[in-house]
Amino acid sequence: MRKIIVGAMISLDGVMQAPGGPTEDPTHGFKFGGWVMPLFDQEFGEELDRLFGNPFDLLLGRKTYEIFAAYWPYYDENAPDGGIAKQFNRIKKYAVSRSGEVDTGWQYSVLLRDIADVKRLREEDGPDLVTQGSTELVHALLANDLVDAMSIFTAPVVLGGGKKLFTDGSAPHSYKLTRSRVSSTGMMIAHYERAGDIKTHGAELDSPSDRERKRQERMKREG
Repeated sequence: MRKIIVGAMISLDGVMQAPGGPTEDPTHGFKFGGWVMPLFDQEFGEELDRLFGNPFDLLLGRKTYEIFAAYWPYYDENAPDGGIAKQFNRIKKYAVSRSGEVDTGWQYSVLLRDIADVKRLREEDGPDLVTQGSTELVHALLANDLVDAMSIFTAPVVLGGGKKLFTDGSAPHSYKLTRSRVSSTGMMIAHYERAGDIKTHGAELDSPSDRERKRQERMKREG
C-alpha cells in the first residue's frame, strides 16, 4: 500500500492559497499571491528536497494540476534549479477531477474521478503519493482518513483570509513529529507521520467547586 503525504506551505493563520505567485490563484479576491517566495532560502530548499527525495507520484486536485501543467513542462530543465522540473515531468501525475474536465496532456498524467479512485490507488503497490496545494482534495483526504504523513512549511506571515489547509470535518488523529527545522527566514518546517488515536486527560479538581458545577450546567444549556 502506498502512503499519502500532504505537502503544504501555510501562513500562521493556516492559509495555503497561491504561495508561488500573483497569477497562481487570485480567486475570491486573494491579493497576496507569491507570499512564500521572499522566504525561500537554503534550509527551505533542502527540506523540499527531503520531501521529494524518495520515489513518489504527484496527487493533485484539478486546479493545482492545471497550474503545474501550464508551468513545469515549460521550465528549463537545464537551469541550475531545473531539477524539480525534470523530476515532475518524468513521474506520474494523478489529477483528481469530479467533472473530468481537465486536459491531462502533460506526459504521464492520469485522471481520477473521485475519492474512491484515490482510495483504490492508495491500496496499490507503488511509490508514495505527494500532494501540493489542492485545497479541496486535501480536505477530502483528511475527511476520509487517507492522510499518512504531512510536511508543513509554516511561514511567519498572517494573510487574513484565503483557502486553508484544515477545515472542520477532518478525521481525528494524532501525528508524530519526525523532523523539524527553522530556516534563516523564519520558516518553520515540520514533518509528521500518523501516530494513532487522540489521547485526552482531564485536569479537573477531585471535587468540583459550586462555580464549576454552575459553569458546566450553563455550557450544557448553551449547547
